[in-house]
Amino acid sequence: MSLVALEGIDKSGKATQAKMLKEWLSTNGFPVEIIAFPDYSTPIGREIKAFLTEKISFNVEVRQLLYAANRWENKEKIEGMLKEGKIVIADRYIPSGLAYGYANGLPLDWMLCLERGLPEPDIVIVIDISPQTSIKRLSCGKDRYEKDVTFLSKVRSSYLYLAKKFNWFIVEGERSALEIFEDIKNILFTNLKLLTD
Repeated sequence: MSLVALEGIDKSGKATQAKMLKEWLSTNGFPVEIIAFPDYSTPIGREIKAFLTEKISFNVEVRQLLYAANRWENKEKIEGMLKEGKIVIADRYIPSGLAYGYANGLPLDWMLCLERGLPEPDIVIVIDISPQTSIKRLSCGKDRYEKDVTFLSKVRSSYLYLAKKFNWFIVEGERSALEIFEDIKNILFTNLKLLTD
């Protein structure tokens, strides 16, 4: 039915908003599924986890291929949910790969080619927070990316640049979960036909 991607740097509140959105949509009679990336349950997902926990190292191109492949591993699953008439909420998806890859200096055209053929999101919502807020919210267990403020700053800039380029929605994330949720609801009401029919 519709694929909604919730995006942003680490600890921007994507998982919280995905849960709130699922509950709200379900209450209003819509069948909903949440999918999150990276999906660490797959063989490629386990390689990504090993990289993030600094047990293994890959160059930036290999990393990008792994993250894209992790989405491809779930292609049939996502298509199946959409064919069943469900709203699929993705906690990170293609835009995340583009933002992180762009922050790593990879060419946008090449990255877009890797994703071509995957189900495209109908709406992309970036929950924007500062890298300092991200670090503050991460009390322990930071992975390779989460503890790098400089890199998080680059990723945030990438998200903002790509949002402008591809007409993604940006929501101010330095507020309460409920205030953010109200903005996300308004975006869906205004832009998804299924909610306005």
